[in-house]
Amino acid sequence: MKNRRSSFGSGSLRRAAERRGAAFTLMELLVVLAVIAILAAILLPSLGRARESARNVNCLGNLRQLQVCWHLYADDYAGVFVPNDWIDSQDTNSAGQKVNTDYVQTSWCVGNALTDTTTSNIQQGLLYPYNLSALIYHCPSDLSTIETNGDLLPQLRTRSYNMSQSVNGYGWMMNPDIYGFPIPVDAVQPCFESFSAVTNPPPSRLFVFIDENEATLQDDQFGFPCPGLGYGTCWWDMPSNRHSQGANLSFSDGHVEHWKWQAPMITTFSANYLPEISPGQMPDYTRVANAMRIVEIPPGNTNAL
Repeated sequence: MKNRRSSFGSGSLRRAAERRGAAFTLMELLVVLAVIAILAAILLPSLGRARESARNVNCLGNLRQLQVCWHLYADDYAGVFVPNDWIDSQDTNSAGQKVNTDYVQTSWCVGNALTDTTTSNIQQGLLYPYNLSALIYHCPSDLSTIETNGDLLPQLRTRSYNMSQSVNGYGWMMNPDIYGFPIPVDAVQPCFESFSAVTNPPPSRLFVFIDENEATLQDDQFGFPCPGLGYGTCWWDMPSNRHSQGANLSFSDGHVEHWKWQAPMITTFSANYLPEISPGQMPDYTRVANAMRIVEIPPGNTNAL
């Protein structure tokens, strides 16, 4: 019995010693934590890029679905494009006050992306019956929120995309008499009204939907100033900068593309201020212009097409 007790006691001491030897020292614990931190620093950017890549694919899918709706509408109406008839005007009077000259008619989508709290306006659009999902109108990378009375709310916007003014944007409708004489909208932003009218650029290079910048997105049109109007080189509406300094576009032949910008697009500026294009942005500015119907307006002749 004595020997057995002695053996039992020595075994307990050995196991206790082994347990003490197996424990981490403070230095070892710090090394492990440092290794974990290094791995996290290496992996997290990759995971972030993978997540953004997935969102970009989702955004391209949204635009592809909207493009299908656009084609289906034209098929139902003998090749005539869906109306693109909602312009949020920024006209001001001599006192610098905004003049209420919003031009609103039945359109592919109505409502104001900056202030809409529900998708009811999207559901009233002419394209909605061709795909009953309001989710395809919103880019998953668009984290901008709605605004009420100048205050930003936590709720995400319901729409991220606009349609090029070049595709059936108001056509020959006359503006109200805001400058002392009526001006055809088409003289300012010329458009194609049907597939048969599309010539330059060709269908493969004429964009229809664009992932628009949250700083300019309100109405449903993406406008661009024609040369000769006196605006210089500025954005009326600006492409987004969400997808790794790029934006997504769909084209009238049905395909979609991701465009990477050479210079970043700003995301904040005053609604009454049209910023001049920096030299670094000129290639991207020209690229967007070449994907629209742009007509050179002779000086002093705003009615020329």
